[in-house]
This record gives sequence, C-alpha cells and structure tokens, in this order.
Amino acid sequence: MARIAVIGAGMGAMAAAARLAVAGHRVAVYERAATYGGAVGRFARDGFCFDTGPGLLPLPAVHRDLFVKTGKEPLEACVELVQVDPSSRHVFADGTAASLPNASRAGVVAALDEALGAGAGGRWGDFLVRAREAWDRTRRPLLEEPLWPNWEVLAERDPYPSVPHKRLLRTRRAGTLADIGAWELRDPRLASLLESHALAYGLDPRVTPASAAVLPYMEHAFGTWYVRGGTRELARAVHERCLARKVEFVFGAEVTGIVEKDGRAAGLELADGTVVEADHVVAGVAPGVLDRLTAGRAVRGDGDVGPQRGVPSRLTVLLALRGTRPEGTAHRTVVHTTDRQGELDRLFGEPAKLPAAPTLTVLRPDDPGLVPDGEHEAVTLTLPAPAGLSVTESDVDRILGIAERAIPDLRDRLLWHETRTPDDVAQATGAPGGAIPAPALAAADGRLLHPANTTRMPGLFTVGGWSHPGGGLPHAGMSGALVAGLIVEGPDFRGSQ
Repeated sequence: MARIAVIGAGMGAMAAAARLAVAGHRVAVYERAATYGGAVGRFARDGFCFDTGPGLLPLPAVHRDLFVKTGKEPLEACVELVQVDPSSRHVFADGTAASLPNASRAGVVAALDEALGAGAGGRWGDFLVRAREAWDRTRRPLLEEPLWPNWEVLAERDPYPSVPHKRLLRTRRAGTLADIGAWELRDPRLASLLESHALAYGLDPRVTPASAAVLPYMEHAFGTWYVRGGTRELARAVHERCLARKVEFVFGAEVTGIVEKDGRAAGLELADGTVVEADHVVAGVAPGVLDRLTAGRAVRGDGDVGPQRGVPSRLTVLLALRGTRPEGTAHRTVVHTTDRQGELDRLFGEPAKLPAAPTLTVLRPDDPGLVPDGEHEAVTLTLPAPAGLSVTESDVDRILGIAERAIPDLRDRLLWHETRTPDDVAQATGAPGGAIPAPALAAADGRLLHPANTTRMPGLFTVGGWSHPGGGLPHAGMSGALVAGLIVEGPDFRGSQ
C-alpha cells in the first residue's frame, strides 16, 4: 500500500483519488479552497441555485465507468441523469432557428432541412460521417491512452478526411473548422453551428484544426445529459464516492512545495509548515503552478507540449426570473453572433476584448430544485471571454439584450442577476486569469495537445484539464483513470482495453 498525496480536489483529481483508493492505496487530498469540485461550483441566493461551471454533461460513460470501478452503486444510483431533448436550439444571425434532437442523426438532418432549407441537413449529416472517421482515428491515443512519447505523430497529421475543394484550378482540403464551414457545409448558418462547438471551449475556428470535428460528433453520438440538481451534484457524488473509499480530504490546505528526495517526489510542503510524506504525488494544478511547487525544476519532458497561449476564460451571468418556465422551452439555446468576424477579431485579438455581439449559450433547466417555487425560473448565460477580463454593468446589459433573442420577456421578468467573471474562475481554480483548458486535439503542430500525465520527476504525476487529455468534464475523468493506471500498473500501462 502506497501513500499518495493529491494536490487539489478538482474532478480529475477526485477521479484519480477514488480509483487509487480502490486499488488499496492510502490517499489524501489537499485542497486550498474550502470545498471540492474546482471549476464545478454552485451559487445560491434567495432559493435560486446555479452551476458556475459546466451546465451539461457530455459522454456520461466516463463517469459511469468511474462508479462501476470504484463501488457497488452505479452512477445513476448516486445522481439522476436526464437526456436533454432537444439537445439544443440555435438562433442564427438571420433570425432563423432550429431545434436539434438529441443523439439522432436522422432527426438532426430533418430538423436542419426544415429550418434552413432542403440540402442543409444532408450536408451536416455527411459532415458527421467524416467527423466519425476523425473520432475513430483519435479516440484511443487522445482519450484512452497515456500521451505517446512520439506525440509529434499526433501533432503533424490531421485525422479529419476533408473533401477535395477545387478553386482557381487548385485543389485544397479543409485544414481548419472555418474551412469546413466554408467549403463543405456551404451555409453561414451551418458554419456558425459548427464553430459554436469550438467557441464553447474558447477555440478560434479560423486556426482550430479540422480534427475539432470530433467535438460536435461527440455530442451527436453520445448525447447531451443534465444532472438533476445541477452539475455540482456530480461533484458531490464523486466526492462521496471518494469518502466511501476512505480518501482523506484536507480543505484550506495550500500546498507550497513538492518535496524531492533521492531524485523523486517524496511528499508535500503546506503553507503552515507541515510536511506530508508520500510515495507518489498527483498534482491537479493550473499552468505555471507546477514550476512554482517544484522550485523551478524542469519536471516536464524535453519535448512536452501544452495548450496555446491566450486561452480564453468564461463569463457567466446568472438570472433569477419571476414567472414559470414556459412549456416546451429548450434546455439549451445558442444565440449566434450577428458579427462573426468582429466576434473572432475581438475575442482572439491582441489585446483580447469582449465582443460587441458574442455567441451566447442560454441554459434554462426544467428543475424544481433550482428555484424557490414553481413561479420562478433560474437561467444561466455563458460566453467565452478573455482571461483576466474586467466586466462592466454596460457589458452585462449588452449581454442581456442578446439573451432577449432567446427570452423575449427577460427584462420584464428579471428579479436580479449575478455575474461570474474570469477572476471568479481564477479564484475557484487557481488558473491565471481564469483560463479554461480545451480538450486535446490532433494536428495544429501540437498546440492543442496537453502535457503528459507523467513528469521527469519519478513519483510525480499530473491530472486534470491542464494535462493529457485536456479540459472538459469527460476529459477530466479520463485523466484520473490514466493517472491511476500509471501508478497502479506502472509506466507500461497503455490504457483501458
């Protein structure tokens, strides 16, 4: 039985802790904040409750596997999962709208044909077929296996099988999501639908590789799910599973250093001077923090990769509304920008700024547990925002105006609003500026790959969104499984079969 010290109580760190405890190790988690969950937080006021992190759960099989491998009770015995249908409603720049069924290719094709015109659905359906090929080619190396030592193979080749495009006597293939939208989808509304999946992770579709086609494919193939009571309930369930497996949690414990002995990680130093001995250290920390904890020692490999600079954060506006949620309201509505070029230039420019007309996601869950009674509604607005962004009331007022495209009577019903800025994200996660990591993607010279879970310091591992396989709830769970496998089975571990 090894002693394992885990830094941070984020979702990936807790997933690793539960799996390691089941394997017979003695696991203790040290979290600087007063609670668990990292970015998966909750805000409550006047009987209203809101998720302050992800509001929906993609790829629930990852967490089902976690609960199967760590105890007798399955995930569904610990939280209530609801498949969201429609998966999303989209309001496009020209005012047209389309509601897309959950996990139904034929249904999505029909809905897009009806909303956007004959042929639109077929082009989207053909794109999903190609996206599946990219998924099949990258699923194992990017999600289920430790990062390959020769990761350059993943960095150089784009797995998306783009369609040849002839123009001016030249044949070209889509290299970015924007290329796919322009050359293969051939409709600005379909292009906007595609690009919204990248924007949700703070990715610029003009430079994001075509391999990002796997993002809408995952949603199409595995569905979109809501955790009754909010995603914070999933964090609670994972925390309780850790406790049931005898994982120890120490909150309010800031780690100030990683102890090294005989060339390997041997424990932690806490801010109060306490030294914790350990056989392995698992660090669920944000960029730059690992260097500080190891006193600047180069613990990453010589060829390690990492996310590109300038990773955006997220701005969230929580709305308490009077009045009942209308019957038939979509759980998620995406209000697309009316100025695509302006949005991308401001969001990804130097310096980055909040767009005047950003793409906005509106979440309106049908969940009595989030409101004081049936005569009120809790609504969450989210949009990508530059890390470190300062937000003014005029910014919020502009966002409310955009949200009226989805909720026409919003201002008449508004009781109060609460804004969660990138600084709030930074406070919850420790990430500089509140930056939020994207999932790992192939191609793009490795810019969207993440550092391996192993380090050059034996006994030190990294977990969570800033390590392989990157950000997002399912990816965090996968990182926990990979780290647990590397510790339990050793460096020859090659992932689940």
